Amino acid sequence: MINAPNFRTLDLNLLRVFDEVMTERNLTRAAHNLSMTQPAVSNALRRLREVLGDELVRRAGYGVEPTPAALALWPTVRDALRMLRESLTPGAFDPASAHNAFVLAMADATAAKLIPGLIDIFESEAPGANLRVLPLTTRDPRGLLESGTVDLAIGHFPGVLAELGALHLQEQSPHFHHQRLYDGEYVVVMRRGHPLAGQALDLDAYCEARHLLVSFSGRPFGFVDEALAALSRQRRVVLTVNQFFTAGRVVATTDLLTVLPRHFLGATGMEHELALCELPLQVPAVHVDSLWHRQAAHNTAHRWLREAVARASAIGFRPGAATTAPPRQARPRKVRA
Repeated sequence: MINAPNFRTLDLNLLRVFDEVMTERNLTRAAHNLSMTQPAVSNALRRLREVLGDELVRRAGYGVEPTPAALALWPTVRDALRMLRESLTPGAFDPASAHNAFVLAMADATAAKLIPGLIDIFESEAPGANLRVLPLTTRDPRGLLESGTVDLAIGHFPGVLAELGALHLQEQSPHFHHQRLYDGEYVVVMRRGHPLAGQALDLDAYCEARHLLVSFSGRPFGFVDEALAALSRQRRVVLTVNQFFTAGRVVATTDLLTVLPRHFLGATGMEHELALCELPLQVPAVHVDSLWHRQAAHNTAHRWLREAVARASAIGFRPGAATTAPPRQARPRKVRA
């Protein structure tokens, strides 16, 4: 339990240090970001510990691990600092001079569609900004957005969108906003020499085959299995992986079947090794949305990011894809992924 400090005597600079340490979970990186020495950061944490009566962070490996009290306090501190920054610098984001570091979460198939066009936009309009792409490992990324781990999550989130729609019908203000980017189409994929390749696939043959499932959670039951269950049918899933590219590589050299986004095949470099056919059953439409926390809704940098992602989604994956941005001079650039 954190002590109630005397707010009149609290040094608010200590909260900036706390926020940076909580973000980085490493005192050296936090000190670098704050243009401070590591001893100065440690001293600031000591002072804040004394004021709040909690340890706040403990050493763990090469970094630090927050206490439960620190985790409970951090969202409030982070949001207050963000609101203060935005109030003091309204409309300050200028892509051409920005050095923001944006963090996106998405699956590899989504990244294959969006990232080429998105990097063209970054290089043309925001050459000083950086982009990190984290693997999406859940169909409910609200925790990642709530904690500030990512700025934007991109994927198929049917459960989340259903909850947000229900809140809207109840005239409640949801904590998350979303934007439809594109509709995905899934097809059955197998190696070219597979016994089922080159023919129309019926439901019996599909269910009798052995399958590979792309599952972010590792759970061997996906939307295809839900559609089969509605028909009182099932398939044999013998392998689950968490990346679409891995799935393509495995089925190219085995007799397993998998289901992949149609647009992704062109990005794999394995088209000549793979055969595809239509699913032998109806499945729900797969919509790909961007999802963000409402607190970022009016942030001008975040708004630019959302618009850039939407433009990139309209381009999609195709050989020679390019944005409508004006020509640019080539320049070296580092993208962390």
